[in-house]
Amino acid sequence: MTASSTGEVFPPTNSVGLVEPQVCQFNQPLKLASGSVLQDWQLMVETYGELNADASNAVLICHALSGNHHAAGYHSEEDTKPGWWDAYIGPGKPIDTRHFFVVSLNNLGGCHGSTGPSSLDPATGQPFGPDFPVLTVSDWVDSQALLADRLGIQQWAAIVGGSLGGMQVLEWSLRYPQRLRHAVVVASSPKLSAQNIAFNEVARQAIMSDPDFRDGRYQEAGVIPRHGVALARMVGHITYLSEHSMGEKFGRDLRTDKLNYGFGVDFEVESYLRYQGKSFSERFDANTYLLMTKALDYFDPAEAFDGDLVKALEPIQCRFLVVSFSTDWRFSPRHSEELVNALTAAQKRVSYARIKSPHGHDAFLIPDERYEAVFTAFMQRAAQEIKQGEAS
Repeated sequence: MTASSTGEVFPPTNSVGLVEPQVCQFNQPLKLASGSVLQDWQLMVETYGELNADASNAVLICHALSGNHHAAGYHSEEDTKPGWWDAYIGPGKPIDTRHFFVVSLNNLGGCHGSTGPSSLDPATGQPFGPDFPVLTVSDWVDSQALLADRLGIQQWAAIVGGSLGGMQVLEWSLRYPQRLRHAVVVASSPKLSAQNIAFNEVARQAIMSDPDFRDGRYQEAGVIPRHGVALARMVGHITYLSEHSMGEKFGRDLRTDKLNYGFGVDFEVESYLRYQGKSFSERFDANTYLLMTKALDYFDPAEAFDGDLVKALEPIQCRFLVVSFSTDWRFSPRHSEELVNALTAAQKRVSYARIKSPHGHDAFLIPDERYEAVFTAFMQRAAQEIKQGEAS
């Protein structure tokens, strides 16, 4: 640990500290739901904590649409921004690394080190671009199962995810029911509503209509469809916030003391959205955004059972915690309650918490006393079961 110029200790005592991403290379074919096959592929991974002797204390973190493997800790002493779920992963936090070995990865198809559209296609020497196959949540789960095999983890103590990550958790419980003991699904849904699919389509159209998109071959042309990706992010970001949180943060505040009577930036909220869009367009691949949103659209485990979610959930063996947030209108509590009611009807073990929060969909990322208490209690039960297993 070191002390900064302000006297603060770095890294903080409740942090996992400095972490280094690892590349896991796979040379075994992965058959995808679309029928395509990836022959050679890799996943970018970070781990926190220590795996115990019988590999029974492992927790898998599944990320949301724009997430990645960097869920907690810092990449260097100069790093001012910790991982995206640092508030909930670390010593003394809900996912307590004194008890758990935590695995976080960048999903296949991502743009942060895992094989995806921006990776080079061995057959052509050029980026995959639009030739990279469309992925589904089940494809991600299959690749994660192979990662677990590589790490010597036969059964996860828990699998945890928010939003799109929560869909992966649910798919794990159905596809590999014997390989997890606890499941945490936060701010998610067993399927997207028509409204959510519509938002995703608007975002995709914004990207594909950018002249620099070049039918997905923008890397070969040495350009980036920044405008389209920025618009997609602006649309998405609006849906992640609540009306209350946007009002509290910006209201109708002007950037200057008067209106410009033009089509530039007058209001602070306009400036904020433009900044968010611009910064996102510089760090996230357009083709990956298309893939991720399609995977969201396609997810519906009940579809194979004529829409009967209760029947679809029959294979589940693990215990569930489902959490929703009162002002989340992208994945409203109604979506979570549909899953909870179906789990209950299928006679599965499930706990549910509806957290009152002003932060909309982004609430699952933000510290909240009641959310933290519910999450901690559930994970402490998982940790206690590990201790009992070690003692027996």
